[in-house]
Amino acid sequence: MSTSEPHNAPPQDASVPTSPPSVDQADRRSLLALGSTLLMTGGLAGGYGAFFTLAARYLFPTDSGKAWFFVAAAKSIPSGSSIDFTSPSGVRVTIRRDEGEPQDLRAENFLALSSVCPHLGCRVHWESANKRFFCPCHNGVFSPDGVATEGPPAQAGQNLPRYALKLDRGSLYIEMPAESV
Repeated sequence: MSTSEPHNAPPQDASVPTSPPSVDQADRRSLLALGSTLLMTGGLAGGYGAFFTLAARYLFPTDSGKAWFFVAAAKSIPSGSSIDFTSPSGVRVTIRRDEGEPQDLRAENFLALSSVCPHLGCRVHWESANKRFFCPCHNGVFSPDGVATEGPPAQAGQNLPRYALKLDRGSLYIEMPAESV
């Protein structure tokens, strides 16, 4: 072989650099790659951290305690009627007053029950003419004390939850969770 013979090398493309990148270009590329990797990792860690924090709050709720909330003046609730009350945390309650003397203002004459049906979460209301709580979604019926008597709640043994009441100087108060879950 002679050195004067041409060798069969592929033709050079003008767009491909023939010399290696300079040290400045290599450092800049490494820095950009490292920066983008750190940003992606930080974003993923922050997203997963926020998700797991919210999931833990839901799965492992803390006892936020209970507080007494003002409902109404006791004499403003007529005998045999009811009023609806919503706590600051969004819990809905129906407060029913027994039939009796209007001047008989004792906590025992009032009853506070959840106004949310335990079957499917529909709104329950007091029917004073029938002396019962009624859920129109599936004809669920509850006694004046909140015990399920007809419909799917009775079949499942799901009664309306009760809340404590107290009277203080003619004002009616209810004890409820301070915060929602």
